[in-house]
Amino acid sequence: MSYKICSKIWLEGQGKGFGDGPCRLLQGIKNTGSLRRSAAEMNMSYAQAWNLIRMLEKNLGFPLLIRQVGGSDGGGSTLSPEGEELLKHYTELRRDIDRYLEILFNKHFPGS
Repeated sequence: MSYKICSKIWLEGQGKGFGDGPCRLLQGIKNTGSLRRSAAEMNMSYAQAWNLIRMLEKNLGFPLLIRQVGGSDGGGSTLSPEGEELLKHYTELRRDIDRYLEILFNKHFPGS
């Protein structure tokens, strides 16, 4: 039987934490410039994504997004400096954790 290691990582503080889902949402916003498009790519409703962002901003104590309301060019969202920093550090942390988990997995389950 062949195994692989899986993990779920999140940061906790005041209330619900920041994890892989919110990280994907922020990465999508960074790539598309749109909360709506990022949510759609994740098969998440805009309302659900918007509520998640508001809850995270409240719990984290800083804004994740800089919002631009409608107009001739339409609206959009970009990451705030704090949102960029959180995304960068979480992504690096996740990459390091995955790398070390793989090393430990191979140590304890050689040949899997």
